[in-house]
Amino acid sequence: MRFQTAALSAPLLEFAASQDSSGMANSGFQTERLQRREENTTTIPLPINVAPSQYWDGADGPWSSFPLQIGAPAQNIRAFISTNGYTTWANSPKDSLCQDSTETSCKDARGGYFLTNGSITWVPNSIFELGLQNEMNLGLDSNANYGFDTVTLGWQGQGLPTVKHSTIASMDTYDFWVNIFGINPLPANFTTYTDPQPSFLTQLKRNNTIPSLSWGYTAGNQYRFSGVYGSLVLGGYDQSKFEPTNMTIPFGADISRDLLVGVQSITTGSAGLSNSSDAFYAMIDSTVPYMYLPESVCTAFENAFGLVYDEFYDLYLVNDTLHDSLKALNKSITLTLGQSTSGGQTVDITLPYAAMDLQISYPYVANATRYFPLKRGANSTQYTLGRAFLQEAYVVADYERRNFTVAPCAWEQNAATELRTIFSPDSGFTLDDGSGKSGISGGAIAGIVIGVLAIIAILLGALWFMRRKKQQKKSAAVELEAKSLAAAQSSEPSSPFKEDPHAGVSTPTGGELDGSRQVHEIAGASKPNATEMDAPWRGELDASGSHHEFYGKLPQNTFEMEGNNEPIFEMDATATQLHELEPDTRRQSWDSGDDRGDEKRYLQMQGY
Repeated sequence: MRFQTAALSAPLLEFAASQDSSGMANSGFQTERLQRREENTTTIPLPINVAPSQYWDGADGPWSSFPLQIGAPAQNIRAFISTNGYTTWANSPKDSLCQDSTETSCKDARGGYFLTNGSITWVPNSIFELGLQNEMNLGLDSNANYGFDTVTLGWQGQGLPTVKHSTIASMDTYDFWVNIFGINPLPANFTTYTDPQPSFLTQLKRNNTIPSLSWGYTAGNQYRFSGVYGSLVLGGYDQSKFEPTNMTIPFGADISRDLLVGVQSITTGSAGLSNSSDAFYAMIDSTVPYMYLPESVCTAFENAFGLVYDEFYDLYLVNDTLHDSLKALNKSITLTLGQSTSGGQTVDITLPYAAMDLQISYPYVANATRYFPLKRGANSTQYTLGRAFLQEAYVVADYERRNFTVAPCAWEQNAATELRTIFSPDSGFTLDDGSGKSGISGGAIAGIVIGVLAIIAILLGALWFMRRKKQQKKSAAVELEAKSLAAAQSSEPSSPFKEDPHAGVSTPTGGELDGSRQVHEIAGASKPNATEMDAPWRGELDASGSHHEFYGKLPQNTFEMEGNNEPIFEMDATATQLHELEPDTRRQSWDSGDDRGDEKRYLQMQGY
């Protein structure tokens, strides 16, 4: 799931159109504004919960590590989290320390190696110091072969994000026995590059993979329940991991010591290990396992716990007798922290003796032994609360607001994860603390209201536009039908028959009409009726069309003569009876030369 927030400056859409404006223009305007609104929408991602490796690593703990994949093809390593570091430090296979070691699996003990020549995406840079200022103050530094490569969080298949061209230091030093993964957003500066190289956290933010430059972290421990792995959230924190406090501490003025907290007092039971005169500032830094405290405070610890400082190893080693005694006493240590070394809000972080009951081995000592993770700090630049402290403390750092919170861890077995998002200040959202009292600022609420109103305006405008377009189409159809009807009424009536150019023309016919031809009657208004002569079969023509004679051949067109010609009338169709002459009379007539001419004239008159 992702949160979305609309740009607050987006105006409400206004839909207005004149009668002569085109629907295409309105549609284009609407589409353009919708696209503009979509472009002004920002997607805010959720925080990333980085799963631990489920390994316990290190020669001074052990400690909960986190998995990384480096290069292509991916090479798996396990790393400790550095709250102060901003690059990835990977152990080189050119491991001079492991060659001197009697351990059979030195590579695995160091969390694995990264082979730069085994990655096709490795981009070499040059050799530089590891260069973390706080670690340099503690005398911990070494040269490393720097370059750039792809880094992915987690194991294969976990679906965690990848960052390309991430800064990597290939190191070979016992100061940092296990690989280191920095989560500070500071950039790396190289003399070989003009521009600072962004950190892993910064690249995640630029890629819109996390909501802000922030994280929540605790180191985990082996002594509670059956072991509690470390917890790392990028872009937020896990509310289930700590007891809420109302104390927020601003970053220190020195960016190399930003997580600077005032240690107002340290107590064990009723005994005070430090008082107001011994109050000091300390840097919270998970890169190192120890707590570097003022010498006076270390002396108080020696007296309270019976510790003996080993000058050779620069450690408080614990033999079996002392270990059994301290375990039986089970003393705890409480650190009271605040924004400053006195007054103001405070928070107590209590460490049981089990948090101090650790083991150290090669390469730091010849033989594995128990030790107390306390070191003498020479001055204020060395006072540090390291990984041992973070077994019982949860830190939330917000680099965009430049403040952080330290809270005691909550120990509820099998508690469900409760991720909370830390939003960027310019997102319009405030810190999500799960209380329901905060989360969305007043400005963001106003922006959401404006966005909803804009969406409603868009929908109403679209509905109005569609209805108007439909009405225009309907009106156009009615207008077209009316124009067609008017045009039809103003034109001459048409006949289903083809107009004959020879209409009104008749041709003389002789005798009986030919049954194989089509004959038309003369119009009654201008032509006299014509009567056919007697025939075996007769059919008078229909005045409204053509009529064919019975048993006649297929009709052919026959045209009448023009009406203004002199009409020609057929003979009367009525038959005239002729009587033969008596034989004697006829013979006499034929025989009589006088009467032969009269008889011939008579026959002509009768039509013979």
